[in-house]
Amino acid sequence: MIVLNFDKGSLVAVGGPIPHGRYDARTDSYRAPAFRYVEITEHLERSGLEYRDDAYKGLPCPELSSDIILRDYQEEALEAWRAAERWGIIVLPTGAGKTVVALKAIEELGEATLIVVPTLVLVEQWSLQLEEEFGVDVGILGGGSTEVRPITVSTYDSASLRAQQLGNLFGFLILDEVHHLAAASYRRIGLMYVAPHRMGLTATLVREDGGHISMMKLVGEKVYEMAVDDLSGVHLADYTIQTVPVPLSPEEQWEYDTRYSQYRDFLRSRGIRIRSARDYQRFVMRTGRNPEARRALLARNRAMDIALNSSTKIEYLKTLLESNPNDKALVFTRHNKLVYRISHEMLIPAITHQTPKEERTEILQRFRSGRYRSIVTSQVLDEGVNVPDASLAVILSGTGSSRQFIQRLGRVLRKTEGKQAKMVELVSQGTAETRLSRRRKKG
Repeated sequence: MIVLNFDKGSLVAVGGPIPHGRYDARTDSYRAPAFRYVEITEHLERSGLEYRDDAYKGLPCPELSSDIILRDYQEEALEAWRAAERWGIIVLPTGAGKTVVALKAIEELGEATLIVVPTLVLVEQWSLQLEEEFGVDVGILGGGSTEVRPITVSTYDSASLRAQQLGNLFGFLILDEVHHLAAASYRRIGLMYVAPHRMGLTATLVREDGGHISMMKLVGEKVYEMAVDDLSGVHLADYTIQTVPVPLSPEEQWEYDTRYSQYRDFLRSRGIRIRSARDYQRFVMRTGRNPEARRALLARNRAMDIALNSSTKIEYLKTLLESNPNDKALVFTRHNKLVYRISHEMLIPAITHQTPKEERTEILQRFRSGRYRSIVTSQVLDEGVNVPDASLAVILSGTGSSRQFIQRLGRVLRKTEGKQAKMVELVSQGTAETRLSRRRKKG
């Protein structure tokens, strides 16, 4: 008889070989990654081999029921996931109800479920919605909480750190903002959990490979996708996107030109061409052993700092908010320095990764109630925050990531009566920031 056990993120078979198993002479056993559980057990069943499964120890789940009624496209997404043997990634725009699809899947399966999310804001939102829909106590991992229940919400950090202990306790693994699974530190979640059923959720599946083991192997292929334009005006708000070129002040322009020329002249003199992120990374590594290259990099960084955080953007922002008094606005920047500057000069509440949980919750509640009309933030609200009546997104600065751009647009797309969503992107004219803008919109 083959006996299958779980050992710190691996499946261990004693008594015979298993698919994907490596023989361990010290213990006379075969060891395979935990995510291969379904393949291994199905192989043993088909082969008619006698075996005992001591690996999967799913927590007993209470009976779940809800009043959820899916929209037509949500039902299509769930059916596509079912047809893929309950492994796969669902791509829906922010505001289209990815969470609702997952909740219905949890209800149908009725198995212990671990929901993995990237931020504590999302931990709070998921746990509240689960409790509201199912009337059960929800476990929380992250932010100092370590309570495990049949339905548990965890940050990616906590799920990764505790994979060896928790990997065989859940039958259903939901990975919200699943593109995070491609990170090397989080891939172990996909590898080390048994979870026979898996669902990935995202609005922006831009990156589909996570290194030597494809992210798709760990959660499944993309099984369903809807784009923003497929749903805008019906299930999502109509929207417009405007890019506004903002000139630097004369002083800023002079310093930008001086600094960026220093960087560009160095590249030209050495025959260095920056055509990709990898080229730029090679240049950065070179600065560790070449003082002149390091001076060129510092000059480039200073030039970009001026472009991304120009004083004229702040003046334009003041005018923009004054001319849109009926809109609730989310103002996004790339760096905290500009967040705090705007907050101080314009008396707008700020949220960054440094904002305590209680303060962040209070700011968001006051924004939802209408007491606050604007919030300025860096990158912490790019994903997941639920502010359905926000109607104006202003990007003062960001990366070249199309994912980030789509996520920020998504913050204002949740449909409410009569809502016309707007995104306004402020770009420093005549600077390298214009290339960042083209890159993120091209994606």
